[in-house]
Order: sequence, then structure tokens, then C-alpha cells
Amino acid sequence: MSCSMKLLTQNQFAGVPHRRFLSRLLCAAAPLERDNEIDRITKIINDHPFPDCPLQPVLQKHIPPPTLSTGLVEDVLGHLFGAHSNGLKALEFFRYTVRHSPCGPTSVAFERTLHILARMRYFEKAWELMDEMRVTHPSLLTLKAMSIMISKIAKFKSYEDTLLAFERMENDVFVDRQFGTDEFNIILRAFCTQRQMKEARSVFNKMHSRFSPDTKTMNILLLGFKESGDVTSVELFYHEMVRRGFKPNTVTYNIRIDAYCKRGCVGDGLRLLEEMEGVDCLPTVETVTTLIHGAGVARNLTKAKELFDGIFTRNMQPDTAAYNAMISALIKANYVKAAIALMDEMELKQVGHDNITYHTLFFGLMRSKEIDGVCKLYHKMVQRNFVPKTRTVVMLMKYFCINGQVDLGLHLWEYLVGKGHCPHGHALDLLVIGLCSRGRVLEAFECSKQMLERGRLMTEAPYRMLGGLLLQAGEADKLRKLSELVKKLKAVLPLSKGMVMD
Repeated sequence: MSCSMKLLTQNQFAGVPHRRFLSRLLCAAAPLERDNEIDRITKIINDHPFPDCPLQPVLQKHIPPPTLSTGLVEDVLGHLFGAHSNGLKALEFFRYTVRHSPCGPTSVAFERTLHILARMRYFEKAWELMDEMRVTHPSLLTLKAMSIMISKIAKFKSYEDTLLAFERMENDVFVDRQFGTDEFNIILRAFCTQRQMKEARSVFNKMHSRFSPDTKTMNILLLGFKESGDVTSVELFYHEMVRRGFKPNTVTYNIRIDAYCKRGCVGDGLRLLEEMEGVDCLPTVETVTTLIHGAGVARNLTKAKELFDGIFTRNMQPDTAAYNAMISALIKANYVKAAIALMDEMELKQVGHDNITYHTLFFGLMRSKEIDGVCKLYHKMVQRNFVPKTRTVVMLMKYFCINGQVDLGLHLWEYLVGKGHCPHGHALDLLVIGLCSRGRVLEAFECSKQMLERGRLMTEAPYRMLGGLLLQAGEADKLRKLSELVKKLKAVLPLSKGMVMD
């Protein structure tokens, strides 16, 4: 160690009582150890060959029942969801914890398992799980669990299927529950989040005489019109809401403000801000954040900065979303360096970065053709052990592969797999094409094999490209290996459009 380094180390310890320093060190280490344990378990589950071998014995070997705390189980399932893990593996892990956890299953763990299954369209397995919990752990059947199931059926199935699912919930699953406004709001939200406003209106007209609508019901419908991008429909329904005798609240005004701000009409948003204050409807940080976004869309950086500074004068504290809105406004105005400085300020003020923070900055750097800046931010993200969400992973993979940085694309893949993630199929498509176009066929094969072994199918086009190149390279055995994995998965996975039909 150099003299200067020794001096620095000594100064760091000088004047700090040993016990206090040790306490801080242990407090910092504890979350890291927990994160490492979550990553370890997630990786065990994702790396397990599917569907060749049963998962339960592996779980018993590597995850002893006494270690299954409530928080650990919930966090692992959260990671499995974020990691795009195979739903049947998540289901096996949940069932293992139901049988062996000393604390018993929680509603959060159940909801996350249900979400993973429904997202992969394992609807029959999801219904089976709900039926099991109805018998063994009825307290786990929450409104959120119902909402997860109904919303995914509305997304992937028909209007009629969704209504039938709602009836099944009432008659067969939540048998001891008297359905009312809360349940009514769930089916309305399912259609509204999918922007299926014709269907939402139909459900409202059909059921509102049975279930008494409340202000939340009307806000859900208002939000649906806002998500469909029609400001006129938002205002028409708002006036209908008032005519029906419902009193607008902060959520109502936030939705209306957001409708205008998404169109860049920040002036109309500010008018509504004055209106809500005039009726003693206090704005929140979310209200001001929405207006900052609107100012950014309108390319009015001065107004965005004024609104951001106004958060402090209103005796509020800017949260991650507020900083993200200001960063987005700076990016839209091409002030990329100022946006990076604001991200650094977040760190100084201990305001956490989230996926939107990274995604917005990556987008700004890419648009400014700052390849070095993208690489620098990417390495910083990895050093912080931050795992980006699918949208950002795909954006980064595409950028790396198009801009001659396929090694960084491969690094991103390995980083995600090392964290126990099973990256999204579109990220694999981009990486396989990028590797194959540079003659790196064996690396493309390994990545594809990793994906298939983890229980996720790949899409047709890259599979065919890779198969042809493997044959040309005299690697018919490797192509047969991929083909065998595909056939095994097809026997247990629900096929979706574009998947390998081998």
C-alpha cells in the first residue's frame, strides 16, 4: 500500500470509535449479504434445467427451511418476476415455501407467483393455484390477487372470457366474499388499463345498478379515457362525473392535468392546478411532477425548472419521479450534461435511481450520439449492481449491437444471467443476430442454449438464422441440442406468436 493510501486509511479511522465504525460496517454489509442471497436463490432456480429434472430436491438441498423468512421468499419471487423466469419454476418455489417455510405463505408471495403465471399465460395453473389457496390459505385471496388475474385475462383473452373470469371469481373462488364496489372497480380497471374503453363502458352500463359506483370508480374510467389519448373524452366524462354527483378529488385533477401535459398543453395543466387549489384540493408531489413532464414535452425548460424549484417552496420533497421528470425535460432540451449532473445530485441527496432514471439518460446519450457516455453510464450501472428492466435491456442491447459494441451486448447478457435473470426474448434476438452477423456463432449458440435451458422459448427468425449457420460450420450436434430443448419446452409452454415452431 502506498504512503498516501496508508495516510488516507488512517485518517478515515481517526476519531471514529471502534464500536461505532464496526456497527456501521455491519449495517452496510447486512443488505449486501441479503441481496447476494436473493441473487443466489434466483440463480439456482433459473439455472435449473427445465423440464428435465424436478426442482424440489434442488430447493431442499440449497435452501434449508429454517432460512425461508417471509421477506426472503417475497423478494426472491419479486426477482423471479423481474427476471422473466419460467412461471412453472416460480410456482414450484412458492409451493416449496408453502410446505416448508416456518412462517407460512404471505399474500405478497402468492400475488407475485400468480402474476408470473398470468403474465406467461399459464391461466389454468393460475386458476389451480387460486383453488388450492381457497382451501388451504383463504386469507391469501386478496383484491390485488383478483386484480392481477382479471387484468391479464383482459389483456390476453376476449371480453367474454374476462366477464366469465369475473363470474368464476365470485362464484367459485371468493365464495365467502360479498362482491361490491371494490370488485366492480377491479374489472373496470382491467379494461381501462388496456384502453378498451368500449368494453369498460359496456361493463359499467351493465353492472352499475348492481354495484354502487364511487369516486374511485369514476376516476378509473377517467384514467382509461386519459390513457386512450383523447383529451376531449376526458373532459366530457369529467363533466358527466360531476353531473352524476361525484366530487372530484386530487386523483381526478391529476388525471386531467396529465391528459393535457401528455399533449404538451402545460398551460391548460397549470390552469387546472389553479382550479384545484381554488376548491381546496391540495396538489401533491405527483401533481407537480406531472406538470414538469408537461413542460418538458412542450420544450419549456424554464417552466420545468420553475416547477421543480417550486416543490421546495410548497414544503414538499422531490422524490425519484420528480427528479426523473426534470431529467427528462433536460434531455428533451438537449442538455444531457445537466441531466447527468442532476442524476449525481440525486445520489448526493440520497434519492434513489430507478429504471426510468437510467432509461431516460441512456436515451438522451444515444440520441446525442455519445457512445462513450453510454458506455460510461452502463459501467456505472453495473458497478452499482443495478438490474435494468426489460425496456432498458432491449434498448441497450439494440444500441450495442448496432454500434459495433457487441462485446458490451454479450457482457450485458452475462451480467443479467449472473444475477439470476432470464433476459427477455427480444434481447436474445438482438444479441444472436449481432453475434451471428460477426461470425461469432458459437457464442450465439451458448446464449440461446442458456435461454432455452432456463425454460424460455426463443423466436423463429434468430433460431432459423443460427440453425443455418451452425450447419454451415459443421456443428449439427449443437443444432440438434437446440432442437431437443425446443421440443421439450413446447410440450409444457403455451406458445405465443413468433415462437419457434420447429
